[in-house]
Amino acid sequence: MTTLTLTKHHGLGNDFLVAFHPEVEDLAELARQLCDRRRGIGADGLLVAASADGYAARMTLYNADGSRAEMSGNGIRCFAQALASRRGDLSDQRILTDAGDRLVVIEGTDDPATIMARVEMGDVSPLDEPVGWSALGCHPDRPVAHLSLGNPHSVVGVDEVAAVDLAQLGGQVPQVNLEIVEPGPESNAITMRVHERGAGITEACGTGACAAAYAARSWGLVARGANEVIVHMDGGTATVTFTEDAPERAVLTGPATFVGTIEIEVGTA
Repeated sequence: MTTLTLTKHHGLGNDFLVAFHPEVEDLAELARQLCDRRRGIGADGLLVAASADGYAARMTLYNADGSRAEMSGNGIRCFAQALASRRGDLSDQRILTDAGDRLVVIEGTDDPATIMARVEMGDVSPLDEPVGWSALGCHPDRPVAHLSLGNPHSVVGVDEVAAVDLAQLGGQVPQVNLEIVEPGPESNAITMRVHERGAGITEACGTGACAAAYAARSWGLVARGANEVIVHMDGGTATVTFTEDAPERAVLTGPATFVGTIEIEVGTA
């Protein structure tokens, strides 16, 4: 047995455990055990930090079910907060992920437990329709976009997000992150709910917010020329910014909040 020190953070209620260099062989099983909300500590995912030449750190993400994910917009902000605390500064961080490198710019806030972080999320690109999509029975007139931010998303425009049985729909396409969106309440805003691959319904999703904002601009749910889209989620609000010279490139801004430090005894093999 070995003592593993973890920190817990959340980005708009999307919560993660962060471990630096854990001496554990089966990280997928560790994630399943730790993220269990009844028998473990509880989280949407486990973020594992390792050294990487030329980067502040490498981030590897395991979902609550033990599956590995390429990227998380909320997760990387939580990871950056843990790394900033470990380093003792709020310097910019270039972090290596399974989806490539991402630059994170951090600012302090009035709350010592919370930072604001701006993440260069990369390009939003089209994806093929996922297997089994037709089983959802979306009306042909309903707007749908299948998009990638290094991880897969399917975004669906709906009349009212609160009226949708999201757990039932998301369970039919578990291999993708499913976002449902409605316009407003502001003219440059959307309201979004999400069923995440490997975690189920979560309070927020950063990559999903970027995919949804991109889709909303293309559908005209917000002004097509709007460079900034406000994304309201169950856990709070994030902002997605696009530029005129690179309209497919997203920058995500939102908070990360430190919850606490946990020490736990785990097996090493």
